[in-house]
Amino acid sequence: MKTPDRSRVYQCHHFDSTRWSYYSPRDDDIIIATSYKAGTTWTQGIVANLLFPDGDFPAPPAEMSPWIDMRFVPLEVFLNGIEAQEHRRYLKTHLPLDGMRYEPKVKYVYVSRDGRDVFMSLWNHYSNMTDESRTHMNNIPGRVGDPFPAAPDDIHEFWATWASQNWLEGELGGWPYWSHLTNVQSWWNFKHLPNIEFFHYNDFLNDTEAEVKRLADYLEITVPEEWWPRILKAISFEDMKANADAYVPDGGSHWKGGAQTFMNKGTNGRWRDVLSREELAQYDSLCEEALTPDCRRWLEFGRAG
Repeated sequence: MKTPDRSRVYQCHHFDSTRWSYYSPRDDDIIIATSYKAGTTWTQGIVANLLFPDGDFPAPPAEMSPWIDMRFVPLEVFLNGIEAQEHRRYLKTHLPLDGMRYEPKVKYVYVSRDGRDVFMSLWNHYSNMTDESRTHMNNIPGRVGDPFPAAPDDIHEFWATWASQNWLEGELGGWPYWSHLTNVQSWWNFKHLPNIEFFHYNDFLNDTEAEVKRLADYLEITVPEEWWPRILKAISFEDMKANADAYVPDGGSHWKGGAQTFMNKGTNGRWRDVLSREELAQYDSLCEEALTPDCRRWLEFGRAG
């Protein structure tokens, strides 16, 4: 059975894939993977509540589930933190699969979303980042490549670069981040592996209970029946936004308006009232180049595709 090869190094203003070289896996580890703005924080919240169905977390969920490839925090802080965890660990990455060391005994949860919805959420994320956070990120020693630029004033100006330019060599689109579509396809290529399972934002929205129970089954987490009502309420968008400080990285301190800004709408389809016919045609062309037909169907429709 074909397995992934770690064939690339990914480094930029936000992340450094070499940090995973120092990761010591445990057989029951969970790794939540997304490109960005595709349901990462929601999935982390779901897993936290599955592992601790009574809601008695030993630490805020965002703190329990660090983004290992992120270069903002010294690597030894991450490593010491996760090594000290006595509960089942659930970690986070935004890397393409060819930038990671594949671990056969680890459970990978890949979550994604239609690229147009990702773009709309990313615009909120990018345009609301504080100047202080951007400056701090750019000044962290060891940055590879150009500094992370400030967001433009206009969403269409952002689309023009995000959809047509790549920040990282060999990718398609994503500027000034990394490519959403290249990321998705890198994981989709290994959907045959039993320890990589795909979940879609649409499916979580359309049938939350069924998808959360499917996730629990995949992760081999047994939840007492009496805890399901509490879990499903706790992982609703309304409840997670009300408790956003616990779920959002660094309590939302990197964004204007804090954690409430980070957890913005929790909806799909807003691009229909924003993107032009020409921009949507550009997206279609990008998908045709970056994705296999089956991957594109799944990315647009989820399990319904």
